[in-house]
Amino acid sequence: MTLLKVAVAQITPVWLDRAATLAKMVAWVDDAAAAGCGLVVFGEAVLPGYPFWLEWTDGARFDSVAQKDLFAHYSEQAVEVSRDLGPLCDAARRGGIAIIAGVIERAADRSGHSLYCSAVHIRADGRVGSVHRKLVPTYEERLVWAPGDGHGLVVHAVGGFTVGALNCFENWMPLTRAALFAQGEDLHVAIWPGNRRNTEALTPVLAQEGRSYVISASAILSRADIPDGHPAAAMRDACPAVLADGGSCIAAPDGSWLVAPFTGGEALLTATLDPREVRRARQSFDPAGHYSRPDVTRLVVDRTRQGMASFID
Repeated sequence: MTLLKVAVAQITPVWLDRAATLAKMVAWVDDAAAAGCGLVVFGEAVLPGYPFWLEWTDGARFDSVAQKDLFAHYSEQAVEVSRDLGPLCDAARRGGIAIIAGVIERAADRSGHSLYCSAVHIRADGRVGSVHRKLVPTYEERLVWAPGDGHGLVVHAVGGFTVGALNCFENWMPLTRAALFAQGEDLHVAIWPGNRRNTEALTPVLAQEGRSYVISASAILSRADIPDGHPAAAMRDACPAVLADGGSCIAAPDGSWLVAPFTGGEALLTATLDPREVRRARQSFDPAGHYSRPDVTRLVVDRTRQGMASFID
């Protein structure tokens, strides 16, 4: 029944710059560890950033030189997990803190050129525990992100909790949520690119459905964060002043707020979680236990890492 202090690092990435954003994330991990947190969460695609340009630069235009150039830059700044996350792994080990972070993954096992929106779990010992590739990129995201698979639909022990994580609109997918319930999830992490409109209504629902704590983590970005000479500077005349206003929040298993959605800029938002509150909430409802009927409805989950070829030598 160990208490766990958790944090959301709601930050502005150095947009589309992997090295600078990674250095910034390491500093926030160090701050969370210094504050006594055992888990720190960053928003979806924060490393190196969400593809906001698609909506504001005619992203669906086929064979566009501008879109090809932006994609090439995005690919260059994307993350190879085994190569680029060393500083975050070192920070986790140094602070004894687990990390869940949204990254754009350039996957070596899928040609090394297609990009995946991935939630990476780094254990407190500095090892990468899992990489979950978003199952279905949402709307215009499909122009730059490939669909993932079920390989990362796993949970991890963090303190006295069993933690699972989903990317953005995956949190609306009932069967995907159920795959985590079935593994004993009692602390759910929902990562978002930003905006209170995504987190305010859904987060309490997820908490009440799972009878779990829910952390919703977002990033922030404004037009002022796109400097002259930036690869996506052409979007500034068209885009709004605020592209992502945050909205990070933390809900208790009864759906009440521990941290209400926050839109006041960059912040380290913390809360202390008590496993006993999960046990109390599940007295009346346990989605994978006494309130499930596996004799009537069951879920099959394929967790193989998908690829286009199997080689037999």
